[in-house]
Amino acid sequence: MKDKFFTQENCDRCGGSLNGCRTMSKFSEACICMICSDKDQQDPDYKKAVEADREQIKRGNYRFPGIRGGKV
Repeated sequence: MKDKFFTQENCDRCGGSLNGCRTMSKFSEACICMICSDKDQQDPDYKKAVEADREQIKRGNYRFPGIRGGKV
């Protein structure tokens, strides 16, 4: 069974096509397009979100829901 991240066709945030390019939001578990990823990077809390994600990965937590949890 494939993970939904790799099979879904539309961005969780804007609904646009993922068309082979996708990433996970640093703020939530949303699978987002690169346009939404660029918007994420403009958020004032982006650096905080990246640091929290890295810290969780260092601890072995690969299922960290992001600093905003399940919110898209």
